[in-house]
Amino acid sequence: MSLEKDIEKYFSSSALSVKDLKKARLAFNEMVSLLNKGVIRSAEKSDGIWKVNKWIKQGILLGFRIGKLKNMSVKDRLYFFDKNTLPLKPIKLKDNIRIVPGGSSVRNGCYIAPGVICMPPMYINIGAYVDEKSLIDSHALVGSCAQLGKKIHLSAAAQIGGVLEPVNSMPVIIEDEVMIGGNSGIYEGVIIQRRAVIGAGCIITGSTPVYDTVKGKIYRKTENEPLIIPEGAVVVAGSRPLKNKFGIDNSLSIYTPVIIKYRDEKTDSSTALEEALR
Repeated sequence: MSLEKDIEKYFSSSALSVKDLKKARLAFNEMVSLLNKGVIRSAEKSDGIWKVNKWIKQGILLGFRIGKLKNMSVKDRLYFFDKNTLPLKPIKLKDNIRIVPGGSSVRNGCYIAPGVICMPPMYINIGAYVDEKSLIDSHALVGSCAQLGKKIHLSAAAQIGGVLEPVNSMPVIIEDEVMIGGNSGIYEGVIIQRRAVIGAGCIITGSTPVYDTVKGKIYRKTENEPLIIPEGAVVVAGSRPLKNKFGIDNSLSIYTPVIIKYRDEKTDSSTALEEALR
């Protein structure tokens, strides 16, 4: 598509003329409009595999580069100073998104589907995608380019990390009907497959080994694949002993996420309460 080529062209240019700067701004605005509508995404599933659309990340970085600091404060009460390319996302009643009052912020250039609930204060960054009937709870973060599926519960203070650079790196992917517990964090391009449950306080990064006590496996990121948490896995915060002499002598252990079971009827009933909140 010509928009993709334009973004790549202006992103790769180290110095833009006044004329090209104007064209770059038009291309960036068109990309943001399509992101807002969910027409394009920074990552999408093709033939069962998640793939990065790196040109969209290039476009977001281009927007930061060409933007100028602007006073966007509201009635001299809510002070807001940011790049003029990155205002708040325009949201209307007809969009059917519940944003409960109290300090939440949604940046322009992200997609929020009908039926999404945003509890205060939460933050959704540019390039993110939040699908139908997901709940973004208080103090939760949906970082740059993170992709969230349908009916996700992102609990209070949960952090879904943003990934912009390098542009070919996978953003964090949370598939449909995943439950993310409070005070947990998913970072560095981890993929959480559908209907998994991430327990409160779990931290999962691209370099974190995850121990599956049910299947007797260890899941790790490889050179060609990100770390993937399997469908329906129930992950809790665990520990494993340090096996060097100092660790053994001092009875030391380090944190590790552990899969203790796979989702069943009991797990479903314990996460069903969120449906009543919708």
